[in-house]
Amino acid sequence: MLTNIRADLYPSRGRTEVVTPRQDPVVWSPPGAPGPVSQADLQGFERNGFLTVDQLVAPDEVTVYQAELDRLIADPGVRADERSIIEPKSQSVRSVFEVHKLSEVFARLVSDERVVGRARQILGSDVYVHQSRINVKPGFGASGFYWHSDFETWHAEDGLANMRTVSVSIALTENLDTNGGLMIMPGSHKQFLGCAGETPKDNYKKSLQMQDAGIPSDEALTTMADRHGIKLFTGAAGSATWFDCNAMHGSGDNITPYARSNVFIVFNSVENAAVEPFAAPVRRPEFIGSRDFTPVR
Repeated sequence: MLTNIRADLYPSRGRTEVVTPRQDPVVWSPPGAPGPVSQADLQGFERNGFLTVDQLVAPDEVTVYQAELDRLIADPGVRADERSIIEPKSQSVRSVFEVHKLSEVFARLVSDERVVGRARQILGSDVYVHQSRINVKPGFGASGFYWHSDFETWHAEDGLANMRTVSVSIALTENLDTNGGLMIMPGSHKQFLGCAGETPKDNYKKSLQMQDAGIPSDEALTTMADRHGIKLFTGAAGSATWFDCNAMHGSGDNITPYARSNVFIVFNSVENAAVEPFAAPVRRPEFIGSRDFTPVR
């Protein structure tokens, strides 16, 4: 029988939806703590649940990362690996997980101080990589990601007890207002929406293509959108969006001719290392929810 050493502060996957006020800080470092994020931006992150950087990596670096993404998705061995998720309709590669272990190029990006330094400052501690992936969203029909809170899944299925996790999406192609960009409900990170319904065994095999468990109801999403609004993120290749683990977010399909690809890295505090899942029969595979808590250096 799976047991946890910590109380469940955020119940989910029960018979009904449950709203729980956030029990954790948003910014964990004390005011004035050193780091690459300004105090004004930290205050904005606290308030809205996200911050943007217009050019996190330079154009010549973007070229290197884009070439590495293209190399990985063209590699038959990578495509056949369980870490690669395939679009059900087009049979093209949708995502490749644990990319910092598959690629030295992306491993260096993860440990770049421009990247990991922001995570340490927001989370107030050393961090490890809970998840990394490249997302490939080619034109002419690549499917989106439905509205969800990442923390709801990471808590229920991976065993992250507290909201001490932050994600960064680094654009490798231009994010237009038409090619399926990231959308976030600003301020939605201040309340946790526990979703209804039990978690099926091996839910990840379906959810990484089309999410089902852990999806809010239409009524809850309408209430949240009315309260918080929806912000769509655009920006040039090399720009980045950092967002809180509990921010309600999603993205639409890309029916334009213009690809939208990005690197997605999830940093978790070493003081919030995963325990057993809070609302799932088994852990997800380590390439999705890491059990290697080694700090990024």
